[in-house]
Amino acid sequence: MKKTNTKKLALAGVFCAVAVVGSLFSFPVLGSKCAPVQHMVNILCAITLGPVYGLAAAFAASLIRNLLGLGSLMAFPGSMFGAFLSGFVYSKTKNIFATLIGEVFGTAVLGGLCAYPVAIFFMGKSAAEIAFYAYIIPFLISTAGGAIISAVLIYSLKKPGILRNMQESIGR
Repeated sequence: MKKTNTKKLALAGVFCAVAVVGSLFSFPVLGSKCAPVQHMVNILCAITLGPVYGLAAAFAASLIRNLLGLGSLMAFPGSMFGAFLSGFVYSKTKNIFATLIGEVFGTAVLGGLCAYPVAIFFMGKSAAEIAFYAYIIPFLISTAGGAIISAVLIYSLKKPGILRNMQESIGR
């Protein structure tokens, strides 16, 4: 049991590092930094680690990105909702396509809507005036890109059985 938790924690740390480094490859869309690598990592965490570790990795990556000046406060709602929802969907269905949709819906819709109060309370009134309308579309673009990247990666790992071996080695 302890060995499995250590493996999960180590893998979550690696995924967090990939998300932070991957945020260097971001692009601006309507006032938001779109980082598709974060969403790819969310889906990989969902499939290999589950919703709790995925949520923790997304939070840690968002925090580190903000501390290093690589992200904005929108990194929190923009990654955490999708990470948890995709992990939850995968844990219930074991369906990769549904997991991809869970990430996209969680990030674009739930994360986009939750960006509004973040903008009001932490970014000031001027950002809040456009937040309700301006975050859903950029989050959708970012998460759709990450979902496509992760789908290619996951299906290429699934075919030779590498994904199954990874899941079995960490007790998933």
